[in-house]
Amino acid sequence: MPKAEAGTPKAIANRIKAKGLQKLRWYCQMCEKQCRDENGFKCHCASPSHQRQMALFAQSPGKFLDSFSQEFETEFVRLLSRRYGTKKVFANQVYQEIVANRTHLHMNATKWTSLTGFVQYLGRKGVCHVDETPRGWFIEWIDNSPAALARREAILKKDRQATNDEEREKKLISEQVKLANLTKAPETEPITIRHPPANRKYHPVHYIGRIKGVAIM
Repeated sequence: MPKAEAGTPKAIANRIKAKGLQKLRWYCQMCEKQCRDENGFKCHCASPSHQRQMALFAQSPGKFLDSFSQEFETEFVRLLSRRYGTKKVFANQVYQEIVANRTHLHMNATKWTSLTGFVQYLGRKGVCHVDETPRGWFIEWIDNSPAALARREAILKKDRQATNDEEREKKLISEQVKLANLTKAPETEPITIRHPPANRKYHPVHYIGRIKGVAIM
């Protein structure tokens, strides 16, 4: 079929379609070529350029697979750390931002067959805290940079210092209590109250108390 002439409705429609995201299964990672439909993908797979690329892949498939996997992981973690930091976020939300870029490296070219497998891998590797919920997988990036490690160490040191100060204060209070018990004065005699006789008029001061043997009128 001849190519549509520039400026025609067919050419404009093709240009609009090419700007949008296409189906992942019609993308060739080795050639970095996106096809619009199944027929176009079949034609591409039969092309000499694709055959040459597949011949290179067949020579060392593990090398290409590891390279693609490393590139995808690096791009994913870079976006996660820069956009969300150490906040907890929906894993699929980060993935959708990755695939929104037409030039991104597709997951079907990596060693992971699903986003779930990739998220679990990040959790096992210690890159993220992962949490499975009814809504799906949530991830939280772990900042292991030297600056972050130094901040965490400073916080731990401050907490240990506060704990030590608190323990010293408790010990000091305990020693003061013991010392006070050893030097405690004899207990004072209880204060007694004498009520006036019934046939006597009440006067404001008729209470006699005795504290340490001293009578108080």
